[in-house]
Amino acid sequence: MRFKSTGYTPLMLMAQTCALLGFACYAVVLTPLQEEWHLSNLQSGLIASAFFFGYMLAVPLATALTDRIDARKVYLVGGLAASSGLLGMGLLAYNFWTAMFFMAINGAGLAGTYMPGLKILSDRIQSGELTRHIAFYTAFFGIGTGFSYLCSGWILNSLGWHYVFEIIALGPFTAFLIVLLLIPPLAHEKWSGPFKIKLQDLFPVDKWKLVLKDKKASGFIFGYTAHTLELFASRSWIVAFLAFCVATSGESSFLAITTLAGIINFFGVPASILGNEVALRVGRQKWVTIVMLSSAILGVALASSTGQSWWLILCLAVAHSIFTMADSATLTAGLVINAQENIKGAAMGLHSLMGFGGGLMGPAIFGFVLDIAGSRSSQSAWVWAYAAVVMWGVLFVIYERRNGWVDKTGS
Repeated sequence: MRFKSTGYTPLMLMAQTCALLGFACYAVVLTPLQEEWHLSNLQSGLIASAFFFGYMLAVPLATALTDRIDARKVYLVGGLAASSGLLGMGLLAYNFWTAMFFMAINGAGLAGTYMPGLKILSDRIQSGELTRHIAFYTAFFGIGTGFSYLCSGWILNSLGWHYVFEIIALGPFTAFLIVLLLIPPLAHEKWSGPFKIKLQDLFPVDKWKLVLKDKKASGFIFGYTAHTLELFASRSWIVAFLAFCVATSGESSFLAITTLAGIINFFGVPASILGNEVALRVGRQKWVTIVMLSSAILGVALASSTGQSWWLILCLAVAHSIFTMADSATLTAGLVINAQENIKGAAMGLHSLMGFGGGLMGPAIFGFVLDIAGSRSSQSAWVWAYAAVVMWGVLFVIYERRNGWVDKTGS
């Protein structure tokens, strides 16, 4: 089956949604696992961070390979790895260390699908506005994670936490099948010489230095790092936070907590797409500044809302999700557009590596601050934990404005 080049985008959006179904499995089962395995908040956060650690280990190889071979091949391996990590969590994990191991494998699988999936599109789309395809692709991260909360919650309530991972493992495997059966290989291989991957291919430090010397490109990378730190910390702990809100109010939510978490994440999808459109009009850097400051304010306001009306909590959670995601596509598209063509693959690799480095730190920072500020039973501890992850966007804005990243004329 053959498609026009723009017809690949819907297929890759479907594949990405399936590949991301395992994203929120651990966030959904965090509380029962914490009680069953007697984990501290820091340990719980570290298990979530292990997912991003695996991603960081694998992404240099994954992105280096996409410069040498068809990204489709990398994607297929990533889909199988993600399925294997999820199955391992469901069938074999029994304590902190085994969970860290299998979550890392799951994260490595995402590294083989997320950026390589974007490369599949950029290698095949020859017409139209590429940034809009990128915007939809990055926005569908929210679709996949939203469904991940919903499906994981339904399975947890019906069957237990083991089955969450075992059944959701079908998601990345379905993504594997979509790409295998419906995305044709490139007509010509990218690399005709002897195939060798050297250390400098995995960690192209010289190319990364060139990327970082470009003030515009490096600004989008550092912004993406602050963005993902806040994003993945809040997504890892949102179910536990909503559970605390229920315990504080003494009232049941009108929907299951995991369903609420899924709905909240869905609002990030149009936010990312529309945010990119706004950025095209007002300037990417100016839009990133507005979004990051707004997100920080809303994050602290959300943490301070416990004990208040459920409608207020939900509105603040949705608003925080919207502003956390409103610069996601803008940051990635800005990097792709501004990076020099001859080092674009290395730039995308550094972007993804540093971005998910923020994802690695975020959940652990959140859990650590919860522990030292009074644990999950203290409202002030939640406020400090949220403040500890939203502050990085504010620091980024202050630093980059002082160093001239913001272009008053736009872009």
